[in-house]
Amino acid sequence: MKNFILKGYRRDDNSFGFRNHILIIPSVHCANKVVEKIAKDTQGSVYITHQHGCSELDYDARQTQDVLVGHGCNPNVYGVLVVGLGCEVVQAKEVAGEIQTRTPYKEVAYLNIQECGGNIKTIQKGIEIVQKMLHERLDIKISDGDFSDVVLGTECGGSDSFSGLSANPALGLVSDYIIDCKGAVILAETTELIGAEYILAKRAQNEEVKQKILHTIKQYEENVINSHADIRGANPSPGNIAGGLSSIEEKSLGCIYKAGTRNVVDVIDYAKAITQKGLTFMNTPGNDIEQLSGMVAGGCNLCVFTTGRGTPTGSPITPTIKVSSNTATFVKMNDMIDIDAGGIIRGVESMEDVRNIILEMIVKVSEGKQVKAEINGQNDFSIWRLATSV
Repeated sequence: MKNFILKGYRRDDNSFGFRNHILIIPSVHCANKVVEKIAKDTQGSVYITHQHGCSELDYDARQTQDVLVGHGCNPNVYGVLVVGLGCEVVQAKEVAGEIQTRTPYKEVAYLNIQECGGNIKTIQKGIEIVQKMLHERLDIKISDGDFSDVVLGTECGGSDSFSGLSANPALGLVSDYIIDCKGAVILAETTELIGAEYILAKRAQNEEVKQKILHTIKQYEENVINSHADIRGANPSPGNIAGGLSSIEEKSLGCIYKAGTRNVVDVIDYAKAITQKGLTFMNTPGNDIEQLSGMVAGGCNLCVFTTGRGTPTGSPITPTIKVSSNTATFVKMNDMIDIDAGGIIRGVESMEDVRNIILEMIVKVSEGKQVKAEINGQNDFSIWRLATSV
């Protein structure tokens, strides 16, 4: 393998960003429209919207804050503006303060609509703050990096019967390569590990990690059982079944290939920060966007997303490279998929060939090439809710 050089933004804590975004975050859904209008009038900024931040029980509010703070701290972000209403559970001041504490080198600001005196005044102040950040970020010089700087999120969505034969194992080779280069890889989607937990547990680096893997997956399965609902039809989804998958166990056996073959070094809760090199298992739902948001909050600076049926999903701040499991889907949905792994199925490419295509794409993304999700403006964002609204 040749030595790849990546281009990006070296932060003061030595983390590495593939992008240099100014991110606008609503701490509560009441601020969504103000955030959208600030972003519309500050070309070059990115934003998220959501349905959380108020009327939440304490543990759900904490999870909401974790995801918002994690996005602000992500190395793909240069500066952050947090906008709140003022009377919500998840306060803008607290979100901004936690981002500043964890990443003191960043530009961070917050506004409350009630304190500013309404929408128009908040939007005017927000535009001034973001325009200043947009100007200042131009001073950040591009630095060299390598694959030890990658925190790779692995994801599969809209899977089909080819996913476990082509795109997922090819991504597994990429995961192994990054880990061998001293980088970090995230395996998530706990729902889609049900039935494959003992295979994953055998790869734990020690007994403690092994027990965490088994406990996390067992607990998730029991939560589904205790809800007295039938998981079938939700996962695998109707599209998965139409694509040839018969059960959650079959889907899991294909899903697990994304994580390659190296040891699992850590197990962490949803949206918590990735702290170790190597393969980390993050507890997330199988839902594509909730999972992607959790990994990005954890520090994922790049995501490779395999798909059999096709999906437009992307992150507002983390480049998300889409890889199709079959050529028909790649041709049919070429405006949303970056790489075709169908050559493996057709016998014209090897797993190693597709691995190399993905690695070379990562290099191009680091050099500024936009992935299809970025071109399409897919700023998908969603938080895993644990309980009901109150």
